Amino acid sequence: MTRRALTLVAIAGAVVVVVLLPLVLSDYRQLQAAGVATFVVAILGLNILTGYTGQLSLGHGAFMAIGGYTTAILQHDHGWPLLATMPVATLIAFAAGIAFGFPATRLSGAYLALATFALALVVPALAHRFTGFTGGNAGILIPFHTGHWLYVVSWTTAGVFYVLAWLILRARLGRGFRAVRDSEVAAASSGVNVVLMKTLAFGISAGFAGAAGSLFVFAAAYAQPEEFGLLLSIRLLIGAAVGGLGSLWGVVVGAAFIQLLPLWAQGVSKQAPAVIQGLAVILIMFLLPTGFAGLLRRLRAPLSNRAPKAS
Repeated sequence: MTRRALTLVAIAGAVVVVVLLPLVLSDYRQLQAAGVATFVVAILGLNILTGYTGQLSLGHGAFMAIGGYTTAILQHDHGWPLLATMPVATLIAFAAGIAFGFPATRLSGAYLALATFALALVVPALAHRFTGFTGGNAGILIPFHTGHWLYVVSWTTAGVFYVLAWLILRARLGRGFRAVRDSEVAAASSGVNVVLMKTLAFGISAGFAGAAGSLFVFAAAYAQPEEFGLLLSIRLLIGAAVGGLGSLWGVVVGAAFIQLLPLWAQGVSKQAPAVIQGLAVILIMFLLPTGFAGLLRRLRAPLSNRAPKAS
């Protein structure tokens, strides 16, 4: 079987599973599965930034907060339909990513990580400060929806953003991202505008996070600062690493890991869920240092090598 045929079979199988899964899941389980789709969107964006452009971010929960609060404010204060708020949330988060990403192009490595770390702390603090807009600790309530509605909306959105990420990375822009990741000096020598590439990567990544923040608020039925704290940003980075940086194939696995592992850990031990999660992350990083996508590449290699060559 050729590599393209394997890819098409895998995609078709994934689509069938997503479509048929609601038939065997309760409404509550569909709500949890919707959470996986939310993290798929967020990790897709983070992977574009970190996996494909080489810019480490510890602050993507802040862009999810921007998208989430945009949705909550537009719906609660201005009566917008929930679905209509998502494109606006995406665009505002994109603009915020551009605004942050342009000056951040001067930073790299630990300095960039610290800057994004500060962003993850500042945005929730601002939500606490401007209570007239954000509701402070009380948050902003929005209408509740069933798990099935959230499942359909979340996985449809995840599918759209997955295709969008694939198109971006297949295009000239994606090649520019990879060139910057591999060597900024070589990329600049080849005519790639490094500053533009890094800024656009931040903006696109933030836009994905904004859409994910909108879905996050859909599911929670409220926006509250603590929901978008530093832990959320760290979970996104863990999900990207578990799925495999620089690949789109493992994103769903990384999203399922960070969404479902805490729920499973609480069921096993209510006293030490953080310990269980930490040990699981350490074990996976030792066994799969390149993430689930790396494992897929190793499993697929023998099949691809046996494929008949064109004459």
